[in-house]
Amino acid sequence: MKVNVKNNNPAFNLNNVDPEDMDDVLRKIQNSFDIKLANEDLREVKTFGSLCDTIVEKVKHKNGDACTTQKAFYKLRNAINATVSADKELIKPQTRLSDIFPRDTRLQVIAEIEKEMGFKMNLLKPKGSVVFVFSLILGVSIIGLFFYPAISSVGLILSATGLILAGKFGKELPVKTLGDLAEKIAREHSRNCRRNAQTVNRNEVAEKVKELFVHDLYLEPSVLTRNSKFN
Repeated sequence: MKVNVKNNNPAFNLNNVDPEDMDDVLRKIQNSFDIKLANEDLREVKTFGSLCDTIVEKVKHKNGDACTTQKAFYKLRNAINATVSADKELIKPQTRLSDIFPRDTRLQVIAEIEKEMGFKMNLLKPKGSVVFVFSLILGVSIIGLFFYPAISSVGLILSATGLILAGKFGKELPVKTLGDLAEKIAREHSRNCRRNAQTVNRNEVAEKVKELFVHDLYLEPSVLTRNSKFN
């Protein structure tokens, strides 16, 4: 994403963002706060601040002052206690995920914790090298369809199957600590983190939206002020 500066007002151009990435962010926002954003809701949005205001207006739940990230950590800790034989003294924000989720049982343990929590954390990722290899085969196979269609078709099937399996059975941890995971859960599952799912901390909404934009669109936090404009 390119960042432009006009009249000292930082702005970013949505045309430079991959549409699928933007759709993913908006989908996560809707899921996190249990809202629906229609095209007409976004048509008049010109700044990041107005986007946040629109989202806050859409949130109909009662206001609650509890910190969502703190609640996310408590929920995560309770789920770990219910499914894993771990020393409670180890379950702290700075605890490394690799200590709680050993690689050999990682898929099973995380699946059990997600079942206990009631939602998918989307935590595990395949190795980057594996994704690169299968993506390379996919790209070569697409080009090869014009020259060697039979062989390239096999390459397409192999690479597509490989990418699907890599995503399903990946064991890499993109976040390193329980605190990092709690922050991820808080921004992607805000409503599900709270003890009372019918409440939301409205003071946190803009912050969580900003975190999603920064994390998923690889923006510098300084770019996203209330006056930052969508060109």
